[in-house]
Amino acid sequence: MSELLYLDHNATTPIDPEVRAAMLPWLENEFGNPSSVYSLGRRSSAALTKAREQVAALVGAQPSEIIFNSCGTEATNTAILSALAIDPDKRHIITSAVEHSATIKLCEYLATRGYEITWLPVDNDGLLDPDKLETAITSETAVVSLLWANNETGVLFPIEEIAAITARKKVPLHLDAVQAAGKVPINLEELGAQYVSLSAHKLYAPKGVGALYVNRRARYTALLRGSQEESKRGGTQNVASIIAFGKAAEMAQCHLLAAAERIAKLRDRFEQTLLSSVEGVRRNGTDEPRLPNTSNLTFTGIEAETALLLFDQEGLCCSAGSACSSGSINPSHVLTAMGVTRDEARASLRFSLGRTTTESDIDRALEIIPRIISKLRAERPAGGSPVAIKS
Repeated sequence: MSELLYLDHNATTPIDPEVRAAMLPWLENEFGNPSSVYSLGRRSSAALTKAREQVAALVGAQPSEIIFNSCGTEATNTAILSALAIDPDKRHIITSAVEHSATIKLCEYLATRGYEITWLPVDNDGLLDPDKLETAITSETAVVSLLWANNETGVLFPIEEIAAITARKKVPLHLDAVQAAGKVPINLEELGAQYVSLSAHKLYAPKGVGALYVNRRARYTALLRGSQEESKRGGTQNVASIIAFGKAAEMAQCHLLAAAERIAKLRDRFEQTLLSSVEGVRRNGTDEPRLPNTSNLTFTGIEAETALLLFDQEGLCCSAGSACSSGSINPSHVLTAMGVTRDEARASLRFSLGRTTTESDIDRALEIIPRIISKLRAERPAGGSPVAIKS
């Protein structure tokens, strides 16, 4: 295996050495339960308080508005189900056609339980029209749940306009900010959303820990019942990982603007070089507004899953714009919702850069990718079907 070239930071991030160092004591001697009254437990409780302050500072919230949990998916499910439980007579949910599976799978399930789901469309650039949201809201709407930043294309929704509409209509708003937090500035105090999902492993902290922001003026009911997290989320807290989350949030806040500018320059050089030097390449999603680290590209005449296997042999990690399920290749729901054809969606790849990505990494990627794409196109059978490796 060649030296790792990691361009899949939207999937997960490596744990930052400073984050690892911050969490280690809480995996060793500082093992106390934060609910315990003796000093070992009180130290854990104090550490959780600090972490809560650090995460709150990253997103412009009050510490009391941060509820720690297991992941972004739990946060999203909790937010939507809380809104439905608070106002059970309202059985209409508004979301978009390009959401993360945490939202899509829950809404599909709720549809089988009699809830009406409105799937807002996006245009060919992946942008959502706020006017269509406003038109979709009715007296029966229980909650609006939308991504802040799309995980596949990096496209940013017009969050300020969306929040203004839902506030005017007096409908609770949940935002999935898992990809946005730490990459773009967030001030939830000014925004006014009721619920916001966060996840640590997109911020150079471990997997298995996340948070739900609940506006202090919003109504809320817990999904997991218990005494922890001020009775807002039951279950003994994952102290070491929460402390890592806090440290990662603190570092993200310090690095945010400078890192975003540097990474965006690397992404633009990477993207523009491929668009200008490789035939049959197209960007998916608008150029702006977009996350500074994300580039989703279609390489016509290839099968993305096959490209991933060849990239892996070179040590290059990225993601396909399609998923392999039960031996068949299904196109990305995000790309098809944007009007991309099924064949083009199957030929699409997502590259997502991070704080550790260097100029030399981009140089190496720009050597590997055109070579592999040319190889795949050259091996394309007569008749035009892309080469695919059977599982």
